[in-house]
Amino acid sequence: MLRPEGVYPALRGDSVVVRETIKKRKEAWDIKMECRQILLCLALYVVCTLSKPTEKKDRVHHDPQLSDKVHDDGENFEYDHDAFLGAEDAKTFDQLTPEESKERLGMIVDKIDEDKDGYVTEDELKAWIKKAQKMYVYDNVDRQWNDFDVNNDGSISWDEYRNVTYGTYLDDPDPEDGFNYKQMMKRDERRFKLADKDGNLIATKEEFTAFLHPEEYDYMKDIVVLETMEDIDKNGDGFIDLEEYIGDMYSHEGDPQEPEWVKTEREQFVEFRDKNKDGRMDKEETKDWILPSDYDHAEAEAKHLVYESDQDKDGKLTKEEVVNKYDLFVGSQATDFGEALVRHDEF
Repeated sequence: MLRPEGVYPALRGDSVVVRETIKKRKEAWDIKMECRQILLCLALYVVCTLSKPTEKKDRVHHDPQLSDKVHDDGENFEYDHDAFLGAEDAKTFDQLTPEESKERLGMIVDKIDEDKDGYVTEDELKAWIKKAQKMYVYDNVDRQWNDFDVNNDGSISWDEYRNVTYGTYLDDPDPEDGFNYKQMMKRDERRFKLADKDGNLIATKEEFTAFLHPEEYDYMKDIVVLETMEDIDKNGDGFIDLEEYIGDMYSHEGDPQEPEWVKTEREQFVEFRDKNKDGRMDKEETKDWILPSDYDHAEAEAKHLVYESDQDKDGKLTKEEVVNKYDLFVGSQATDFGEALVRHDEF
């Protein structure tokens, strides 16, 4: 009964120690014993985390930066390479000759041009960049895929997921770890059905990715909000009041005085979170809190790449225009940056 990372944020262990422990146990235990140990380990992690009164829990989902490099085309194009390819794939291009880089870049352009009209638009480029930046999400799903695709048909049904994740746990009316597996399964089923766009209770790789990582998909964001509210709303009135908000991120146990950051969070709730000043957060206010409208780095980078590469200034790119500016999009062993700057200035 496998509990996939990402399905239950409240049960997710983010420490390296927890992750390494889980990995070793997977190699040593059979699947039933393995899952019980994982669940118990993660539960202990949650207990330990919540028992630290000065440790702040962060439920806010921010879009990550596209690269840790400085974005300065006057120095180099490393930021653009990371943004366009993802940091790991960008490194592989650095080992290629210019000819190899151009060839591979041409193949990437074909993938970006989703409607196959021969042009790459800003929207298509933005979508590609967002996908490149989420490769860690797809890698996570790939690592788990075979555990759930029991019949190896290239998809995962709800029955497969349910049986692998819960199995005989549902037959135990009084599990020793104290989890309510039936309630957890209902919550999973609700999310699975939402991720399953065609409603056939069979998830494609993309739908299963949306199920495991709903915060990454616009059509899944309402379930992120709902699940967060269910976690925090202890009195079940459908809202999050101030004490529930504070109680989710701070425990008074062992610390009679609140840390300064807790006082700041109380002020944040009153001044900014509770927009209509009724003393509680509703669904929309909660969404504004955990899913803020951040600066769209992918959109800005797409506009930048198009502007720098669009020779005829028609607002879209041909494959030739992209490949002509290959040094902006990808790296190579023999890129002469001085020549690249000359070409850059010409446009």
